[in-house]
Amino acid sequence: MGLRPSKCYRDVKNPAYTRYSRRLPRKSYIKGIPGSKVVMYDMGNKTGSFTTEVSLVTAERKQLRHNALEAARVATNKYLTKQLGKLAYRLKIRVWPHHIMRENPIASGAGADRFQTGMKKSFGKPIGRTARVKANQKIMTVYTDELNIVAAKEALYRAKMKLPNRCLILVEKVVTPHA
Repeated sequence: MGLRPSKCYRDVKNPAYTRYSRRLPRKSYIKGIPGSKVVMYDMGNKTGSFTTEVSLVTAERKQLRHNALEAARVATNKYLTKQLGKLAYRLKIRVWPHHIMRENPIASGAGADRFQTGMKKSFGKPIGRTARVKANQKIMTVYTDELNIVAAKEALYRAKMKLPNRCLILVEKVVTPHA
């Protein structure tokens, strides 16, 4: 079975389900944590100094699934690498998927009534991760020079199309160059 649609998980409804402890396993509410698809949080020229910061800012409080964040990261990084090269920018993901999504699987088809539990044991199994973001929080940032602002804005626009919430693109000058 494929993924459930994003509309099932994008709204923040309950407290975050994140309690996992290696030191005190009895206090762990999560029995298994699925891996995150986001593989890198910092890309491009990590040591360069840039004068401009272009950020993707969320306009509302939502949850972003880890596969949507990874798709946005790949689209942004690929566009920036093609347009500017690896040394002319730095891309940083500013949120981390810490909340564990749960699913109560609903069986359908012939013979489904034999193993269906309905709402009797409806807590659900862990199926993925989400990052909870607040309104006006930066999701990802591109550090670059003033000549490359147009390319950075286009890259973040492509990332915006992969995310389930309304986002804005914010351009700021860096007072001290970022190292």
